[in-house]
Amino acid sequence: MAQQPICQLEKEQKFEGFLLVRTADQRTGSNGSKYLDLNLVDKTGEVNAKVWDGNVPCPMPGSIIKVRGTTLEYNGRLQLRVERIRTAEDSDPVDLSLLAPCAPEKPEDMYRELVETAQNFQTESIRRLTLDLLRQYESRLLYFPAAQKIHHAERGGLLHHTTGMLRLAKLIVQQYDFLNQDLLFAGVILHDLCKTEEMDSSDMGVVKDYSAEGLLLGHLVLGVTRIQEAANRLGISGEVVLMLQHMMLSHHGEPDFGSPRKPMFPEAEALHWIDLLDARMNEMQGAIAKLKPGVFSEKIWSLDRRLYHVRYEELDCENQQNP
Repeated sequence: MAQQPICQLEKEQKFEGFLLVRTADQRTGSNGSKYLDLNLVDKTGEVNAKVWDGNVPCPMPGSIIKVRGTTLEYNGRLQLRVERIRTAEDSDPVDLSLLAPCAPEKPEDMYRELVETAQNFQTESIRRLTLDLLRQYESRLLYFPAAQKIHHAERGGLLHHTTGMLRLAKLIVQQYDFLNQDLLFAGVILHDLCKTEEMDSSDMGVVKDYSAEGLLLGHLVLGVTRIQEAANRLGISGEVVLMLQHMMLSHHGEPDFGSPRKPMFPEAEALHWIDLLDARMNEMQGAIAKLKPGVFSEKIWSLDRRLYHVRYEELDCENQQNP
């Protein structure tokens, strides 16, 4: 019998099946007892799970486990209280295609969209440099997520984030026609490439941990370095290299978020806001999808606020009554 997809789970429902571990932490409760806090996924969604037995070993992120438990509702969100848990065995009938959350478009199609955009750049140096770096990271881009768990944390999520930003950038340049399209689009394509070096991801798109380079340098510094290496390799120098490096270094916008410099020219400023908008819309979409209409979420720490699931059906009914 096929297991219930996460997206179809309701409260006070029994569940037994195989799930992919996105995150796993052993924590200590207010009474001093240890428990496991897990975020488990299949391709349809994600559910938080608690294992209240402090003797159960913590599974590795990216591993597949078999769980049995009961769902409950906590602060408007579904949660799984795990009664039994074990690591999946080779003999288990696990269908991997049902477990990994994936970007809504094929990675090959999204990658092709980036390449075709870069091929149409009018500035030769930007075109050559962007295509060179895209080819360098092609194999990783086809499965890498954009983050461990905040936004676009899915197989192909980095391409999902980047193509979403690129489509938004193509709309923005229609309004602000003084922007240099080649420079802005290249900044979008290149800005997160080095997340493939910053994180250690399985080919299912689950980040196990951050790499030593990621912890010590981060993808902004790594990106500045890789742009310079590509420029040296291709014999490119001058303003274009410096501008792309600044866009890489400043795209988080503020020192508190990792950027040692704020954006200092329009294309860099646009890149920062396009990045922030696409990331936050994806994060909000994921959080709202886990709530029932009319319910507030718990505080989402990355956004520093709670979110509300609007009763959209009531708005639709009102529109139909008042055409």
